[in-house]
Amino acid sequence: MTKPPLWLPAAEALELMQVRPQTLYASVSRGRIRAKPDAADPRRSLYHRDDVQRVAARTRGRRSSETVASEAIQWGEPVLPSAVSTVAEGRLWYRGQDACELAGHATLEDVAGLLWESAPPHFAATVATASVPAPAKAATPLQAGLLALAARAATDLPSRGRSRSALQAEAAHVIGTLADALLGPSRSPAARLHTRLATAWRRPRAADVLRRALVLMADHELNASTFAARVTASTGASLAACLLTGLSTLTGPLHGGAAAAVQAMMRSVTALGSEAAVREWLAHDRPLAAFGHPLYPAGDARCSALLEVIELPPAFASLRATGEKLLGDAANIDFALAAMAAVHKLPADAPLMLFALARAVGWTAHVLEQQATGQLIRPRARYTGPAIAR
Repeated sequence: MTKPPLWLPAAEALELMQVRPQTLYASVSRGRIRAKPDAADPRRSLYHRDDVQRVAARTRGRRSSETVASEAIQWGEPVLPSAVSTVAEGRLWYRGQDACELAGHATLEDVAGLLWESAPPHFAATVATASVPAPAKAATPLQAGLLALAARAATDLPSRGRSRSALQAEAAHVIGTLADALLGPSRSPAARLHTRLATAWRRPRAADVLRRALVLMADHELNASTFAARVTASTGASLAACLLTGLSTLTGPLHGGAAAAVQAMMRSVTALGSEAAVREWLAHDRPLAAFGHPLYPAGDARCSALLEVIELPPAFASLRATGEKLLGDAANIDFALAAMAAVHKLPADAPLMLFALARAVGWTAHVLEQQATGQLIRPRARYTGPAIAR
């Protein structure tokens, strides 16, 4: 049986919703319905079928509270109120400030100060750690980062009941611990994180683009790793435990590991050419991590902000053009991170390491926000198993 189209023209969306065009456009502007330009006619828009059906059902009043809650987990209504960041009007905003504009001049430390509502911190693991057992020798930087956070999580104080200023100070040290684990101890303790990265990777000319990438990746509202970190924070666990939860979630191929999929795609492009590679991936039902993002139907603003300072190699430019033509979606931040790593000859795991260090700032902001509520996050399950014996 043929699947119904994922993207609907305005006429079909309006038919399903039984509303006026103004109502449809208002739902798009409020982020309730995803929209993107029609590849056949850029003057027209297409609307995501699932979003249209959800809004239509709500309008008709046919949804139970369980259905509303269930849909909230899957790109639905915001799960938790948050003042840290949001995606609106096709842009990413950090406490009301455009993240792409901040990327033009700010450092990750500046953004941490903004998101934490504090002075810009210095990320250095200067807390006395005599009582913290040294983690076992790691085979990779990622493993070292996980082990370092786990060691602190086993001994650091719980976050619950401590002042915001104490948690802010500790967060800077925990992120410093993570940076030391991923990059090795710094020879210049006062260096900003983007400078440390450029030095550790022996790419001094990449320092500014690394700074820009860190700012763009610092937070992205309630993504999977951030939500996981907030759940951990809601139990009162230590900051290190919260960041460990976030980092563990980030490693998944559908989240922080997506740039590695782009790198694998580029190997296929090198061997087969861009169009043949894209067609082969699609024929094997493999999603192209380099394109599209549900929150940016008109294109990932973070990708554009990073690519504007990168001269794309021919293979990346060819993949971008081919993918956007065949899929109808623009390149995303995972494409941009992979391209940046290729241009500056960074380590293969550089995109994930950048993602982890930057997002640790956002995780911390959400941990601080969650702690201020004093509430435990405890959703209920909608049971679908065998009938209960009576």
